[in-house]
Amino acid sequence: MTRSRENSTVKDHVRRGQRARAAGQWTEAYAAYKVAFDAADPASSTERERAEIAGELGLCEVALGKYRDAAEHLAWSLEQREALPAALQKRFEEGQRKATPHVAKLRLSVDPPDAEVIVDTKPIGRVARVYTLFVEPGLHTVRARAPGREDAFHTLRTVAKAEHEISLHCPRASVSSAGEDAPGSSSEAPRAMSSPAAAQARPPSPWASWPGTARIGGIVVTTATAAAGAVFLLRAHVVHGDLRERDITLRAQGWTSHTCREASAPAACAGIRDRVNERDLFATLGKVSLATSAVFGVATAASFFTEVAFFGGAPKAAGLRIVPVTTSERAGVLVEGPW
Repeated sequence: MTRSRENSTVKDHVRRGQRARAAGQWTEAYAAYKVAFDAADPASSTERERAEIAGELGLCEVALGKYRDAAEHLAWSLEQREALPAALQKRFEEGQRKATPHVAKLRLSVDPPDAEVIVDTKPIGRVARVYTLFVEPGLHTVRARAPGREDAFHTLRTVAKAEHEISLHCPRASVSSAGEDAPGSSSEAPRAMSSPAAAQARPPSPWASWPGTARIGGIVVTTATAAAGAVFLLRAHVVHGDLRERDITLRAQGWTSHTCREASAPAACAGIRDRVNERDLFATLGKVSLATSAVFGVATAASFFTEVAFFGGAPKAAGLRIVPVTTSERAGVLVEGPW
């Protein structure tokens, strides 16, 4: 009785989906076929019924623009094509041709085959050694996990209409060596007694303390302000060049240096004044930025001498030396050291 009732319920949803599809009500048809697809199982329906429901659901998803789900359901339906009439096979194949240009196909092999597969954050509800999946174009993360093994990850960027093949292997989890690392271990005790590193603790390097962090920050600020100053001065130079060209053109038209000072000054004078103010603003910003860069550069350089005075030595030359260089027209940095 229970199986008969479940089978009747699935058929009711299918009939409701057929009526909605005939009326062009794709949202209602999709909802009905989705409920029928979730309710259908091998115990209460035949292979043909399940394949037909999956295909009809896929066609509804194509009409609604749900191309990834449509490609998945139509592919699953056509895997049972022998159970479908020729007319349904043709309809479902046509729907699949409409859906696949919008998605990417992913062929995934997994070891061990019973590992759980998760695409992005969605678990794949079946277990297999090889999967054929459909995903939206873009960046995706595939994860496999199995008991007693380490997780396997793979990130890839998929392209519409393309096929991608990846393989995931979950290695066996490493055996814990906690017993060997125990404080009372006989193999570790002699090693600790004879180790010169354990007998003598080296003091931390001044370069790793706060002066090193402040020095790095000083280099960054010096470089940034020098670069900003160069950009501001370059902008001021460009505006100044535009003003000079305009001045030459206006003087050729009879303008003089007093034209914009007269009570009946032309309307173009307002634009010229704005450009002059813009040039002066950028020039001021550039000079201030370069002056700030010089201040931070001097402070950064002084930190080296401060470290020598307090710690009695300079930091080891283990990296690069960055020195800001600024002039009235240019700004930059001088980088020295081993590459």
